[in-house]
Amino acid sequence: MNKVRLGVIGIGMMGTVYAKMLLNKEIKGAELTAVTDQKEEKRQWAKDAFGEDIDVFDSPESLMKSRKVDGVIIATPHFEHAELAVKAFKMDLHVLCEKPAGVYTKQVREMNEAAAKTKAVFSIMYNQRTNPVYRKVRELVSAGELGEIKRTIWIIDWYRSQSYHDMGSWRGTWAGEGGGVLLNQDPHQLDLWQWITSLTPVRIRAFCGFGKHYNIEVEDEVTAYTEFNNGATGLFVTSTGIAPETNRLEIYADKGKLVVENNQITFYRNRIPERQFNREWRGGFGTPENWKCDIPVHGNESGHKGIIENWVEAILFGIALIAPGVEGINGLMLSNAMHLSEWTDDWVTLPVDEELYLKNLRERMETSVYKKN
Repeated sequence: MNKVRLGVIGIGMMGTVYAKMLLNKEIKGAELTAVTDQKEEKRQWAKDAFGEDIDVFDSPESLMKSRKVDGVIIATPHFEHAELAVKAFKMDLHVLCEKPAGVYTKQVREMNEAAAKTKAVFSIMYNQRTNPVYRKVRELVSAGELGEIKRTIWIIDWYRSQSYHDMGSWRGTWAGEGGGVLLNQDPHQLDLWQWITSLTPVRIRAFCGFGKHYNIEVEDEVTAYTEFNNGATGLFVTSTGIAPETNRLEIYADKGKLVVENNQITFYRNRIPERQFNREWRGGFGTPENWKCDIPVHGNESGHKGIIENWVEAILFGIALIAPGVEGINGLMLSNAMHLSEWTDDWVTLPVDEELYLKNLRERMETSVYKKN
């Protein structure tokens, strides 16, 4: 194989971006051969926009069975991601899934199990992993520059107006989206949190506001406290109702503190690691000498294009994936645990009780406004 034939499933906002990217030959080694969407008006638009060389199918299943594609990009509503990926794997098709991996971990675990039974290349659209700032932070942590991590804090806001939520009847509903800011805006940060630190969360206590700022069903504000396997603690604070927005990551460790904000990395480096200082210091009050270091960042963020290029190169040449699809469950595990903690008003131990989560989610879906429409 010297070229990968790709189909795009779902030609909404992001699906259209990916289709045009492929159609314009921006991805070396790949070509767009087919698209599909559940809406007739979208399919007709595709026929008019993409021309006769691109096949437009009535359903994902017909596209997959057509033998016109070697792989698919799934850009549908959240609930369909895992289900469609499983169908693609059963046909030995390569899969690139838009984030989040799914709505609940049970379906995503089944997707990962299906992926393991095939040689298909499976990636997920965690395009923030191409951001040189976060790649540098991960490099520093992995190289031991910070020493053992003690605490992490991430404050991340995504302001969204009521008019944004009113753009579609499915927005801001349990039956339409399966969640709010955690599932819609935060998958990147929840992924990066674990990808950067390599820490495993063991339990979470979260407090969520559902429709606190807007006329919606799902969460628009969350404050979550997390405990990790090495004894470190973490705080994750997010909202769609705060303006101006904040995006600030802090990592506290034995050798100092790292602050990431405004695309800059500042390392407050302890000349002597805190644990060593604590053992040796005999002067009562005192702290380690600390140096403020501005960490240089090189390179550009390749974003969505970079993830697609990497996936295609993995198919053609076997290179390592930037964002393996099976890792999509990690961030989703956190958001599921945060929801469940608020719903049960208690701590949640990870891995999350998948049946209990699904039971609580379905209760909310049954009374969802979107389902009644």
